[in-house]
Amino acid sequence: MPYVSTNPANPNDVVTEVQLATSSDFVDAARRAKQAQREWAKVPAPIRGQVIGNIGRLVEANAEQLAQLVTREIGKPIAEARGEVQEIVDTCNFFVGEGRRLYGMTVPSEMPDKQLFTFRNPVGVAAIITAGNFPVAVPSWYIVPALLCGNSVVWKPAEYSAASAQAFYEIFQAGGIPDGVFNVVFAEGSETYDGLERALTEGLVDKVGFTGSSEVGVRIGELCGRHLQTPCLELGGKNPMVVTEDADLDLAVQGALFAGFGSAGQRCTSLGTAIVHESVYDEFLRKFVAAVESAVVGDPTGDVLYGPLLDEKFALSYEKYLGWIGEHHTVHGPTGRITEANPRNGFTGGDGFFYHPAIVSGVRKTDELFLQETFGPIVGVTKYSTLDEAIELGNLPGYGLSCSIYTTDPNKAFRFRAGIGAGMVSVNNSTSGAEAHLPFGGNGKSGNGSRQSGVWVLDQFTRWQSMNWDYSGKLQKAQMDTLEIEADLDFRLS
Repeated sequence: MPYVSTNPANPNDVVTEVQLATSSDFVDAARRAKQAQREWAKVPAPIRGQVIGNIGRLVEANAEQLAQLVTREIGKPIAEARGEVQEIVDTCNFFVGEGRRLYGMTVPSEMPDKQLFTFRNPVGVAAIITAGNFPVAVPSWYIVPALLCGNSVVWKPAEYSAASAQAFYEIFQAGGIPDGVFNVVFAEGSETYDGLERALTEGLVDKVGFTGSSEVGVRIGELCGRHLQTPCLELGGKNPMVVTEDADLDLAVQGALFAGFGSAGQRCTSLGTAIVHESVYDEFLRKFVAAVESAVVGDPTGDVLYGPLLDEKFALSYEKYLGWIGEHHTVHGPTGRITEANPRNGFTGGDGFFYHPAIVSGVRKTDELFLQETFGPIVGVTKYSTLDEAIELGNLPGYGLSCSIYTTDPNKAFRFRAGIGAGMVSVNNSTSGAEAHLPFGGNGKSGNGSRQSGVWVLDQFTRWQSMNWDYSGKLQKAQMDTLEIEADLDFRLS
């Protein structure tokens, strides 16, 4: 069955058409990966690192073309698309060196003439399933370290970012990846799930990495659990930003604007609710509303805060979230799709999936708008009186990906860090903004505690193996044949 990927800023612009695979195709790709993995693992790790270095240089050489493709296909502003491509380069640059640092350890034994060792071994075949809001950066977080560690990969990208995914795949292949080691499969959700289930049952997949919704993540986790596997899950977020009474409000507004509305609020790390101290609530809200009113929404190839929503299905979902606005809320400015009848500063949106940015104040902790992820350009605002209350509100939705606090008081910053359940904490910065050498990941409904990026992701794609080597010429039994040194434990100073 064919899938047509179109430009969300202009749905009449067809970016690419791909043939969607079946569950059997997914299993076949896993079988190819299984066959190719053992030989790839035999390639010395520093040489695998050299291949990752080749890929990084190729991404740099094709950076502008890839960024323009990302903008055209998913509507991400070109400045952010360029940043996303740079993140692939940063990831490759980091992991080039890790090819020479896949360290094990030598460990002293409790017995003589015996030595203990530890080794990192590749997991095997990694099945990677990613969303399309970061169509090239997030896949690199999985695929680069997986390949570096000696694994083979089956990658299922989002259909609506198929052209970006194909370009990503072609660059990796040009970098020297052997046949069968890296495989891409375009498929819709149910076929992917069925294929993954069959591949796990046949022992063809050894690790699953998934970036997507919390609901699907639960199903992936259950499936992997039945096969005694622990997946790497990076799921949704309802990311709070706390603004204290001593905060720099202008700086906090800048952070809220980018975190809430950059990429049209379609990041897993997007700002969900601004939790503002009651003494500065009115002033923050006034400044925030003014900043949003003056922000430019429109053609993502230009200098805009954000462009269209990713795809028609995301526009339909966002309409549902707008339906959660209740009578006790105050909406600051127009909402809904930008059209000739509902324009924004003269911009009518054409046929694109452009939506007004929505600030909703008066949000209560029992509201759907407060408790659930809203994937789109909408930010709730509520107030608090004590920092403990703000921390409680930040934890209440049960997500735990990212958060932020704006304060000039170090005591508040560290108390917030200790109390919040998020995997990532920013102080006087946006809730969004990952770096390639820091762990990325969430807790609660945002993930299962697994981490991507930096050296921490190596634990996702390797398994520790221990080895003991006894050269004493006799059987030495641990905990039984150990040397004992006597001590006078009854000794006391006179």
